[in-house]
Amino acid sequence: MWCRCGRIAIYEDRCEDCWAEDQAHYDDRVTRRARTEFGGVPSHVKTKNLVMDTNVIKAGDVVGFSGRSWLSAGINLATYGIPLWGISHVGIMAHADDGQLLIFESTSLDDLPCEISGKIFTGTQAHKLDDILRVYKGRVYHYPLYRPLYSAEDERLTQFLMDTIHTPYDMMGAMRSAGVGLSWFESLFRPQDLSTIFCSEWLASALSTIGVFPTSNASRWNPNKLTRYLRWNGVVCRARRLK
Repeated sequence: MWCRCGRIAIYEDRCEDCWAEDQAHYDDRVTRRARTEFGGVPSHVKTKNLVMDTNVIKAGDVVGFSGRSWLSAGINLATYGIPLWGISHVGIMAHADDGQLLIFESTSLDDLPCEISGKIFTGTQAHKLDDILRVYKGRVYHYPLYRPLYSAEDERLTQFLMDTIHTPYDMMGAMRSAGVGLSWFESLFRPQDLSTIFCSEWLASALSTIGVFPTSNASRWNPNKLTRYLRWNGVVCRARRLK
């Protein structure tokens, strides 16, 4: 893959120099957004480089996965990511009804029982992050939300995820969002549909529900496109690798 400047891209779709330039602009946007919406840079944001405290994982944070399987490689190729490096799956951290901080994801690959139902399910489910890190084969990244959620937002996020948990996985929707064949063109004319849900669709819907990422159609977002957009627009801070 080539960078916009004509050199080989070594990180997603940019070379090292363009990445550093974009990161500087991104940091400025995070500062302005935090000051506008939160009344100042939160205390746990380092004002020097504006990165959330890497020891804190909170509700609203995004978790990105880069798998080593052929399926993950295929997803990256279809969504303009780099196989074995780009993001092929996403989840969101949130509180369950009992107050547990869990990762909520929609997948057809987990062999872990859902923390909510106690059963293995293909579709939307919740797990302890440590359990996912233990069994996942590939890289895992933590994208901190640019600020902590207000209590009302936290509750609204929980309500949305609990209302839509145990929804079947949407394989066709995932293919449309990735642009396989003519499916991307088809997706332009299809309204949002949460009767079945794929991973980035659930994440986009959740972030839209709490108001930090307005979108008219969560069904059009694939993992690579969504994480790139969230970072570029200062919704999440730069990632740190968890595994």
